[in-house]
Amino acid sequence: MAWEYHAPLADMRFVIERVLEAPRSWQHCAAFAELDVDTAAAVMQEAARFASGVLLPINAAGDRIGCVREADGAVRTPPGYREAYRAYVEGGWPALPCEPQWGGQGLPLLLDAATREMFVACNHGWVMYPDLLHGAYETIKAHGSEDLKARYLEKVATGEWLAAMALTEPQAGSDLGLLRTRAEPQADGSLRVWGSKIFISGGEHDLTDNIVHLVLLRLPDAPAGTKGLSLALVPKFLPDGARNAMHCDGLEHKMGIHGSATCQMRYEGATGWLVGEPHRGLAAMFLMMNSARLHVGLQGLGHQEMATQNASRYAQERVQGRAVRAAAAAADPASGNRTPAAPPADPIVQHPAVRHKLLRLQAMTEAQRVIAYRAALALDEAAHHADAATRAKAAGLAALLTPIVKAFCTHHGFQAASEALQVYGGYGYVAEYGIEQTVRDARIAMVYEGTNEIQAIDLLQRKVLADDGAALRAWLEDAREEAAACEAAGLGEFASALLAQCDAAGATTQVIAQVAASDREAPLRVADDYLMGLAHAFLAWAFAASARAALGHPDAAWAQEKTVRMRYGVQWVLPQAQVHWARAGDARLVLPA
Repeated sequence: MAWEYHAPLADMRFVIERVLEAPRSWQHCAAFAELDVDTAAAVMQEAARFASGVLLPINAAGDRIGCVREADGAVRTPPGYREAYRAYVEGGWPALPCEPQWGGQGLPLLLDAATREMFVACNHGWVMYPDLLHGAYETIKAHGSEDLKARYLEKVATGEWLAAMALTEPQAGSDLGLLRTRAEPQADGSLRVWGSKIFISGGEHDLTDNIVHLVLLRLPDAPAGTKGLSLALVPKFLPDGARNAMHCDGLEHKMGIHGSATCQMRYEGATGWLVGEPHRGLAAMFLMMNSARLHVGLQGLGHQEMATQNASRYAQERVQGRAVRAAAAAADPASGNRTPAAPPADPIVQHPAVRHKLLRLQAMTEAQRVIAYRAALALDEAAHHADAATRAKAAGLAALLTPIVKAFCTHHGFQAASEALQVYGGYGYVAEYGIEQTVRDARIAMVYEGTNEIQAIDLLQRKVLADDGAALRAWLEDAREEAAACEAAGLGEFASALLAQCDAAGATTQVIAQVAASDREAPLRVADDYLMGLAHAFLAWAFAASARAALGHPDAAWAQEKTVRMRYGVQWVLPQAQVHWARAGDARLVLPA
């Protein structure tokens, strides 16, 4: 059975146009004021063609063949990757959300998010190469010198040159304060860089003529810890065309995303230039990391969509078991003493256990699309909205949503792939059916760009407790307004579920804040459950907002099916939130030593 992808364009447009009402927001952003829904739809349609027509056909082969490191350290990507990347650049996809003055198209991050979801669904390994481009662009634009921007920014924005983010070292995983890579300032204003990095996605490859490394390092006068980190731009090739003193010492042999070159990099007096202020490199790098975290969340969403639609199609076509019809025949008095003929077998989609899995997959995927796209819209509004108060509120919401999207969407990206494999039964475990690759590829997203446990700590400590819950209260107020609108529209079940989650979020946050005043470890103990609980509150909002938006949909049958899935989410998904809120709310519980 073929592994296929049909971009969920109808649902994407429903979320963008009806649930989030993004076109109304665009009218208040000078950068997007001329963008209309037809243009946005055309962009998504072209992205769908590129995803299914260019990226999907090279996905399985890229997984089987992987990358090859030559004797001289050069890395060769799988067959078809270079041609796909050339088509990607020619199509203008890297420049989609970048400013026109740097060669970009100036379109919203929301549209970029929709295209990324489609691309990663079809080929996660390939997407790893361009996925860091926007973060590198934002970092150089915000913190690079005028000379660096003139030399590198347009090349990065347009995808002519790819970028790599060099953070991790063998002795320093998530604890960046342990980094040892060092740099010495030179008389001409450049730096000489020494050190080794690991897990560097796209550190070396054959897709572009140059690769721009953004490297965290220490200057000679650096204080200890993260306050002593600086950021440098270190290109593979120098402005005069000379090869820089950096080398790929090896490729990691990984569980998944085999088409992505995960490199061990060595810098031996490589030439680079400072990005931003000395010893403030982590602040500069956070622009790139936050961009990457949203993109990683979209990876989880893409895997969910791909797994869900293929499992659904398989369940409708796979014929297995006669239990339902046989039971009915046995109960038929007309059968007399005759042995009834064996009834025809049923598609497995008729089995309640399979229907449960498929409905859960569909409801979760569609609700998380609403949440992830809301995060992208908040970033657009924070950067471009004409009203200052709206910009500030959007920035707070974006900060709140970033760790949730990264952690929750990637958690369920892997869980959804595993559940979809279960629908296939034994066939799901063999390579020819496709789902086992999705399971392997999806797992890494829970780990890189800050593990999901780190995201939970970031959410609770930095995004909620640090501002005394101001951003959270602002969102809860909006969520209660959505509940009131649902109640007025006759959707009382959705309104009640959303209000219950709002109450749980507010009460639990208050308890944790009180306990944390005398027990600093308390937020760390409950952070994972807190993130899951708050993510379910956002799910409740997404279920409610989607059901209300469906009321006026011109396709009544489509809208009814949407409402059924959202109601399933309220009835069968949201009860899990009670477990997370109960544990998070008992912040005085201690862990054994």
